[in-house]
Amino acid sequence: MRHFILTCAAMVCAAACSVGPSFEEPTAQLPERWDENGERDLAEQISQAQADSEWWREFGDPLLTDLIERARESNLDLRSAALKMAQARAQRDAVAGQRAPSVAANASYRRQRLSELGTGTRLVDAIGIPGERDRIIDALSEQHDVYQFGFDAAWELDLWGRLSRAVESADAAFEASTADLEGARVSVVGEVARAYVELRGVQEQLRIARDDLRASEDLLELTRLRAEGGLVSELDVIAQQAQLAQSRARVPELEQQETLLLDQLAFLLGQAPGALRSELTAAVSRPSPPARLSMGIPSELARRRPDIRAAEARLRAATAEVGIAVADLYPRITLMGGFLFESLRAADLGEWGARQWSVGPSLSLPLFDGGRRRAVVELRELQQQEAAVHYRRTVLAAWHEIDTTLEVYVRERRRNEELAAAVEASREAYEIAMTRYRHGMSDYLIPLDAQRTMFQAERALSASDTLLTARAVALYKALGGGWE
Repeated sequence: MRHFILTCAAMVCAAACSVGPSFEEPTAQLPERWDENGERDLAEQISQAQADSEWWREFGDPLLTDLIERARESNLDLRSAALKMAQARAQRDAVAGQRAPSVAANASYRRQRLSELGTGTRLVDAIGIPGERDRIIDALSEQHDVYQFGFDAAWELDLWGRLSRAVESADAAFEASTADLEGARVSVVGEVARAYVELRGVQEQLRIARDDLRASEDLLELTRLRAEGGLVSELDVIAQQAQLAQSRARVPELEQQETLLLDQLAFLLGQAPGALRSELTAAVSRPSPPARLSMGIPSELARRRPDIRAAEARLRAATAEVGIAVADLYPRITLMGGFLFESLRAADLGEWGARQWSVGPSLSLPLFDGGRRRAVVELRELQQQEAAVHYRRTVLAAWHEIDTTLEVYVRERRRNEELAAAVEASREAYEIAMTRYRHGMSDYLIPLDAQRTMFQAERALSASDTLLTARAVALYKALGGGWE
């Protein structure tokens, strides 16, 4: 007994050993500053300050904030991602349970009869009691009841750290699923903001198209009056009718785009098509990005972007899987024990004399498997290398995404400023042209050209406003916007 206890103690001490590589947190290769190239425009438009986790509030549109909050509560993709995270948590708990002893109670009753010609008869013949053979065999072969009640226990010693590596892998898988859920939130927030910005842009284009239509109708009426007075020819009237038809043709296309964006927002909020029409067409407000975008510092990106955190967690899981495969090359020892009451009568089942028990270790030693375990180790090592490459690629892709999005945002803001100046100038030119035309100081083509130029400039500025705001949304999304 003393030797058994010492043997078990030695096994438990050995269980503290873990084989296979230990995970080392990778280093993300990122620049020190987003504006390290020293461009003046870039330095003026971004800030190294940490952005608010609810960055969409900086756009100054309460309805946008409300839509995002509702999407975070009811979006079906987020619900699916949350269920996947719950599955990963349950899987982790199931794996962690393997480290604890397993205990099972059992009870049984059976009525049985032993064979007169079976192994029991051979045992009687081997004992060789003279004159008692037939009586003993008859007694053994009589029908009788057997009652049993007890429990069995087993505990696998975590020699070589196989079970602890399995828990480490499950923990990492749970962290990856958590990061995936956060990534889904970032994606949903970004998609809602983008669709809302584009919707407001289309609605602004609709307003400009209808203003253009009214101006074209007024100009047509004025041209007809001047034609009746002999001041212009009928050709001018026909030309203005063509211009009016073109203005009318823009409206149905824009209304179609508005409907598509309304349905897209309804889907993101988990609602039926058309559910948001009355809410989003009753009052039109346009979100606009802040004068300076708060981007934080690049070193925070690895902790902020969910896809980078997920890639790191999967690298950690792959490293732990190597340890599991290596541990499978070594013996497994399980401590097993059982305690049982067995009797022929139910009344005697709890008697101390009806007890029987067993305790001891069980050894499983792999000797030959055709190289399967070695191949699994090689496979897990290759998967770990692939996960490491994927992590580096994810970080590099994030860097490129931010750099590209930031570049187009800065260029679009500069373009937007020039377009705003063009709109002011074209409006002034149109007013002058119309004044001169009403007083007969110019022909029809001059105000027509001024009107066309003005509305083209307004449409370009409206499109640029939409694009600029969408670029800001994309930039916050690329930075891991929506982080907690």
